[in-house]
Amino acid sequence: MTAVDETTTGPGSDPTTTTPANTARAHSHGGGIVPDASRAERVTSFDVADFTVPTGREEEWKFSPLREFAPLFEAGPGAGAGGAGVAEVQVSAPDVVVHRTGTPAEVGAGTAFTPGDRAAAAGWATTGEAHLVSVPAEAELDAPVLVGVRGTAGTTTSGHVVVEAGHHARALVVLSHTGSGAHRGGVEVRAGDGADLTVVSLQEWDGDAVHVGQHDVLVGRDATVRHIAVSLGGKAVRVSTNVRYAGPGGDAQALGVYFADAGQHLEHRLFVDHEATNCKSYVEYKGALQGEAAHAVWIGDVLIRAAAEGTETYELNRNLVLTDGARADSVPNLEIETGEIVGAGHASATGRFDDEQLFYLQARGIPEEEARRLVVRGFFASIVERIGVPEISERLMTTIETELAATPPAGTSSTEEN
Repeated sequence: MTAVDETTTGPGSDPTTTTPANTARAHSHGGGIVPDASRAERVTSFDVADFTVPTGREEEWKFSPLREFAPLFEAGPGAGAGGAGVAEVQVSAPDVVVHRTGTPAEVGAGTAFTPGDRAAAAGWATTGEAHLVSVPAEAELDAPVLVGVRGTAGTTTSGHVVVEAGHHARALVVLSHTGSGAHRGGVEVRAGDGADLTVVSLQEWDGDAVHVGQHDVLVGRDATVRHIAVSLGGKAVRVSTNVRYAGPGGDAQALGVYFADAGQHLEHRLFVDHEATNCKSYVEYKGALQGEAAHAVWIGDVLIRAAAEGTETYELNRNLVLTDGARADSVPNLEIETGEIVGAGHASATGRFDDEQLFYLQARGIPEEEARRLVVRGFFASIVERIGVPEISERLMTTIETELAATPPAGTSSTEEN
């Protein structure tokens, strides 16, 4: 795989790759796209009227299949095909965990979440039942919390899940999205000071499902949060993950895996807002694509504000194109308003199988099909294994291998996107 962009800044680096504090302009690579304004200036609001219905000309929607997402932009009574409804949610957790349902206000939602697009605002406006999953302070869970969200064919559903970890708590929460229909879901993650929280979001929808989700993560002082997004199912899926810091010393990791088949659209958007001192962020997403009109989109925005001295950040996206007719769009953006940082960088790469890897395996008697399977498994394993639940990790790897076997191998000549 050939890297198409890699940039690193920090003490002793070339100052031309950073953004002066008084200009607040984005440093953008990967697709030649520079936002019209600072990422910090984009609209966030609970009011649907503050967002126009997307037309596809907007930078934040230009890669998205708006025809598929259209039902999710409506917020009136009976919005969307089949009417608006509530997705079925089931929670399984250790006894110490508090699970409460009610309106968003009744479960304390919205303190670390603000809609950032029309679908998220419409979802908030039509959510009648929200779920709070709260891990008490200083609790260390010996089993994961499992939250299942299931959609129904022919319906448009809205929902909101709040995941809260008290100070110095340690927990793993797995959200699994299955079923059909159209779903707009908000996920609000709040990690208290010194907490160690991992949140895994699995998009395993049926082949006709449509999903637009917004995940807002608030990292407490000296807390560590890992957010892992895995998108394998659905006809069109778009997940936006936003990370902020409530105090200094926070450490956020945003990881992701996706596998797009023929006619499938999988989109992931990241925004890490460094506004506190001495915080870290690491973003790594890996995707594979196969089949005609398979489309993957990854947008990674990192903003280091003027007050965020001591920041250390890096983001990486890699795409493996398995057949002709598939397309990957990868756009990392780094916006820096202070030079007093530990380091900042990003990299993006899109390409086919490495000829040398396949030749090495085949030269040792491994058939081409098995060699391809081993290469793909190794490509994804470094992230999937970090989920922390062996049964889930192995199930996802099996799903990936099944999808890989569904399409005959294409040529292995190297290619480069963007």
